[in-house]
Amino acid sequence: MNLLQDIITYIRRIIKSPSNAQITDALLIDYINRFWLMDVDARMQLFDLKTTYQFQTSPGIDKYNMPLYSVQSQGPNPASADIAMFPVYQGFLGPLFINGIQASFQTERTFFNNTWPNFNQTLVQAGTGDGTAGPYTLPLPFLPNSPAAQNIPVSAGIVRGHVDIAGIMATGVNQDPPLDGGFGLNIQNTVNSNVIPSTSYQSQVFFTALATDGSITVVQDTGIFLQANQNYGLLMEPGKAPYGNQVLQDTLAQGVNYSTTQNTINYLTGVATNVTFPKAIVDGSPIQAQCVYYQQGIPRAALFYNNCLTLRAPPNTSYLVEVDAYLTPAAFFQESKAIPFGYMAEYIARGAARKILSDTGDWEQFQAYEPQFQEQESLVHIRSQRQFTSTRTQTIYSNRGLQGNYNQSSLGI
Repeated sequence: MNLLQDIITYIRRIIKSPSNAQITDALLIDYINRFWLMDVDARMQLFDLKTTYQFQTSPGIDKYNMPLYSVQSQGPNPASADIAMFPVYQGFLGPLFINGIQASFQTERTFFNNTWPNFNQTLVQAGTGDGTAGPYTLPLPFLPNSPAAQNIPVSAGIVRGHVDIAGIMATGVNQDPPLDGGFGLNIQNTVNSNVIPSTSYQSQVFFTALATDGSITVVQDTGIFLQANQNYGLLMEPGKAPYGNQVLQDTLAQGVNYSTTQNTINYLTGVATNVTFPKAIVDGSPIQAQCVYYQQGIPRAALFYNNCLTLRAPPNTSYLVEVDAYLTPAAFFQESKAIPFGYMAEYIARGAARKILSDTGDWEQFQAYEPQFQEQESLVHIRSQRQFTSTRTQTIYSNRGLQGNYNQSSLGI
């Protein structure tokens, strides 16, 4: 019994519904997916779902969201039956390796930030107000390619803005990091720009100034990048939750609000070009910049928090990152599709039938079949327990030295 159709047949035997007349196969598949996706990983950790997640870093980018499944469609069936994006993995766990060398893996944000503090460079004057809202060109003096740089190391960099996993899912397109023009959300349009919740933006670069009305006007980066050049980050006006963030105005009349020459910051040079503030700035008052400055290099530590891996130091080139993970299995749709673990077929069938009996209020049948469900769950769990118990508990004596697979790909040899 390895095919999805076999599971459907077995469910019908349990719920006493032999045909599509009372409950369709499509609805049964929906119940199977509900149990398989939402219940199994919460009820037990299966050794068969333990795997390794790999990805390559990008220079200057320190945050990497957990990957998402794309929308899984049932083809000719109604779109309402499609399954939206959800995380590929249940979570990450150590050890973590970067180019074959073990790095520190943390899940406690306080400890990680105490070791790798984010020193916010404040009160740096990047420009001067002229009585208007702009545009202004604002250089940061922290990067080696900046025209305002003074004795800056060549590996210097600033931390970039980030959109978290909830923001990615809100766009409806599996593109991370989000790119302007690269998905249905068009950040150029002030109406459609409010797809991503304001709570999903994690800005790292800020420009502040005294407005002519006496308030502080703020522009900050978004974590969204230009599709044509991903070293350019889009700037925005911060607003209130849930969707208060606003795009900056097209003062140059380019026909678009963002380009390499307007309302963006070049993270390589630290220059924000032709930025238009939400309000006019007092003539002669300073425009101050705030950012997090870091020496880029090979990452030696990672924090897993908010479904995101943060690397320190931020990478200066591409590195291979490998970390243990528990897989969230994909959904089933085709009746002729084989399930990945044949020994779980009866468990999945009984679990889905259990949900149906609960929803229909057939408590007599529910109670009658509950012992068989518990038995199948125990049998499935025992298979993983046998593997877990055969694994030796690690001690300071169980690892001889710090030998590892040293990946020299980034050394240029």
